[in-house]
Amino acid sequence: MCYYKSIKTILGGGGVVAEFAGMQDVVSWMHLLELVEEHFPGLEKEEYQNGLKTSILQKEALVVKMGGIVVGALAFSRNEKELLFLAVHPNYRKMGITQGLIQKVCSLFEKGTQLSVITYREEDPLGLAARKLYLSLGFEYGELLTVFNYPCQKLIYTIK
Repeated sequence: MCYYKSIKTILGGGGVVAEFAGMQDVVSWMHLLELVEEHFPGLEKEEYQNGLKTSILQKEALVVKMGGIVVGALAFSRNEKELLFLAVHPNYRKMGITQGLIQKVCSLFEKGTQLSVITYREEDPLGLAARKLYLSLGFEYGELLTVFNYPCQKLIYTIK
C-alpha cells in the first residue's frame, strides 16, 4: 500500500491509500468512468466493465477511494507492461492521486521494466493535460499509432 503525503496534508492527516480494486468497487469505478468517458474514444461500457472485472480478478486494477467512493483508478496489464486506463475524479485532481497510482503500479514491476501508455497525440487538445502529466513523470515519446480509428501516441516510462 502507498500513502500520499500531499493528499494526507490536504485532508488534514486522514490519509489516502492506493489499493487493489475489488468487485465491490466496480459500480463506483463505472461512475468515475461516466465522468471522464469523453476522453476515451471508442469505449464500449459493457465490454469495458467485463474487462474491468477480469482486471480485478488478475490484480491488475488499482483504486484510490475517499469515503468509499473511487476517486482514482488505474488498470494495467502485467504481460503487456501497459497502463490501460487511468482516471481521477474531476473534483480530486491536482492532489497527487495520479502520481500515487503510477508510483504504486511501478512498485509492482522490476527496475528497468519499460511501461507504456497510449494517449492522445501532441496536437490533440483533448490530451494536453494527460500528456503534460505523463511527460512530467518521466514518460518519453514512443511510436505514433491509430487506436479505434483515432490518432494516438505511445509514451514509455523506464522504472528506476
